[in-house]
Amino acid sequence: MEYTQLGRTGLTVSRLALGCMSFGSSKWRPWVLDEPAAKPFFRKAVEAGINFFDTADMYSLGASEEVTGRAIREYANREEIVLATKLNFPMSSGPNMGGLSRKHVVQACEASLKRLGVDVIDLYWIHRFDDKAPIDETLEALNDLVRWGKVRYLGASSGPAWRMAQALSTSERNGWARFVGMQNHYNLIYREEEREMIPLCLNEGIGLVPWSPLGRGLLARPRPASAKIADAGTARADSDKYTEQLYDSPDDWNVVDAVEKLAKARGVSMAEIALAWLMGRPGVAAPIVGATKMEHLDTALKSLSLTLSEEECATLEKPYRPHGVRGYAFPEPARAGVPRRG
Repeated sequence: MEYTQLGRTGLTVSRLALGCMSFGSSKWRPWVLDEPAAKPFFRKAVEAGINFFDTADMYSLGASEEVTGRAIREYANREEIVLATKLNFPMSSGPNMGGLSRKHVVQACEASLKRLGVDVIDLYWIHRFDDKAPIDETLEALNDLVRWGKVRYLGASSGPAWRMAQALSTSERNGWARFVGMQNHYNLIYREEEREMIPLCLNEGIGLVPWSPLGRGLLARPRPASAKIADAGTARADSDKYTEQLYDSPDDWNVVDAVEKLAKARGVSMAEIALAWLMGRPGVAAPIVGATKMEHLDTALKSLSLTLSEEECATLEKPYRPHGVRGYAFPEPARAGVPRRG
């Protein structure tokens, strides 16, 4: 296993993070693995040297954190593990059960600690920014969690670069703990993060931990005959319509074709090519890989030994066409006389 530092911190993470969204309760999503089926993935990951595990409170409405916490206690040395979880999305329809108010930030952290069965969360992400809660209220509450010893590091996930810059400035101005990681939507068929967010993170020493590194599986297999997302041939594609919202451009398939062509030429899988490209991008610490079959994890591990040339990377990047923003929805800053766009 290869290891690196997360941004400019001293925190050591494996070059792959195991995403735990697919472990928890099949009652939440039909493709999610229940605990007995999930445990071998944690054991395999630990044996392979992965020390970075990422979950969220809303995954299986808490069950993912419970499964993740028990598996880490069973298979790993807790002191070596970087355990990350997230908050923001509602845990129920009731008031104060979501968002980034001080009340929810503190109570969500306390609930996650109990479900994970730990005293401290290594890396606590805001799952998305919150337009309703004042940014200073959120950041002061997060800083208090660090000060109280309940959280060690803070990170953000998917949002506009101006919002991330605002958060960093607010934390620095007040002497609060700042975000050290950005969990953003980034892969070969969605590279809009290269415009503003990634340059900001590189300048500020923020480590990148991309989600959906394989475009929710689209980069792992040839385009289907119908070239429709819904015909991608997986249980998740059949039941999860979010993929169609993220990847709705016909040009995306040209990138998939380029990955397939290079994979055949190199004698490796398409997933290995896509992951190797991503891990070679500036600032990327550890893509988050999900797995519902053991071969998914095995393939991700193989990608660590694959290095692409500049010419190969250029071939993969050439078919890309610009996209609209995908992966978050957030209004622009309000300006005098100009209404916000929802």
